[in-house]
Amino acid sequence: MSSVLERFLRYVQIDTQSDPNSETFPSTAKQRNLSNLLAEELRALGVADAHVDEHGYVYATIPSNSDRKDIPVICFCSHVDTSPDVTGENVKPIVHRNWDGSDIILPDDHSQVLRIGELHDLDQQIGNDIVTASGTTLLGADNKAGVAEIMAAAEHLLANPHLKHGDIKILFTPDEEVGRGTEKVDLQKLGADFGYTVDGEAIGTLEDETFSADGVKITIYGVSTHPGYAIGKLENALKIAAEILARLPKNKLSPETTQDKEGFIHPVQMEGIQEKAVLSFIIRDFTVAGLHEKEALLRGIVDDVLQEYPQSTAEFKVQEQYRNMKEVLDQHPEVIQNALEAMKRVGLNPIQRSIRGGTDGSRLSFMGLPCPNIFAGEHAFHSKLEWVSVQDMEKAVDVIVSLAGVWVEK
Repeated sequence: MSSVLERFLRYVQIDTQSDPNSETFPSTAKQRNLSNLLAEELRALGVADAHVDEHGYVYATIPSNSDRKDIPVICFCSHVDTSPDVTGENVKPIVHRNWDGSDIILPDDHSQVLRIGELHDLDQQIGNDIVTASGTTLLGADNKAGVAEIMAAAEHLLANPHLKHGDIKILFTPDEEVGRGTEKVDLQKLGADFGYTVDGEAIGTLEDETFSADGVKITIYGVSTHPGYAIGKLENALKIAAEILARLPKNKLSPETTQDKEGFIHPVQMEGIQEKAVLSFIIRDFTVAGLHEKEALLRGIVDDVLQEYPQSTAEFKVQEQYRNMKEVLDQHPEVIQNALEAMKRVGLNPIQRSIRGGTDGSRLSFMGLPCPNIFAGEHAFHSKLEWVSVQDMEKAVDVIVSLAGVWVEK
């Protein structure tokens, strides 16, 4: 599976950062640069129908080589974009061969250091080959590790026709990092029965549960007047917004105070002037009932604050973002069971766990494509310390290949 590293090093040097403030789709035209390359490479491997559609999605089919006609069609999916949080321009990947466990000081910014004890799972990688960026950019393992793994698995399957499999669909999406990755995907065109996103973290993990997620936008309409003559009149929307934030729970219900299955209320943006201010929140919980409880708490805070500002008003709008994919996956246990079996066959002890976040698989599951998340090996994503192990990427390729075979047998 040596091609996975070569592919990964090439892909991360293509800037595909998405933009949450863009109104286009994809949100940045440069994402198409990688999408076009992937379609071209798939066609070169013999995948005749590989193409990029008008929205920047890559669709491709590896045809079945089995005599059986009843094999479910499975899809492997990863996203080409990288996070807006850290620049993805001029990424310089570095392979730290046979890492001995010492601190990895990134050469372009010596303050960026990978240390055992500070980065989750790093202590499991001694003796492996670690890939990082140079210290001034993210690496892009989220999710170009997954992209490279799917491409390497496709190459391996096509080169080894004795490995029997049904129809395999490949889907590469734009704009996952800005929450729009499945917005324009055509599932009828894709034609898959079940899917797997390859966008997880530690080796051996299979994620079958995500947060359910809503967004809340609170628009506050204060009373504006000249500050020199404001006595008894001015109700400053910025101060109202600040009071709402100040009344959020201090020791619970925030990202920094929660873990495991605990949800949170998280303010992500504040803007405005004295007449009008807007607060944006993300609400997260593993159940819809939990979402509603947190939204009711936030609405109660707004109402209480406004009692002190009788001439001011507020709009409270909730927008559904995604839902816990476990609700769908529990209805299709074979999707999970086959993935666990594939991992065992390549020598892994599978770890089934929840994600304190979401994936394209969350939305795909509710759109009609049950879709858990397989590990890609990416770590410390959305940061300059992002890293991935070559050996973990190779094992992910093994799992994809194995999983294609399990579906034939089952």
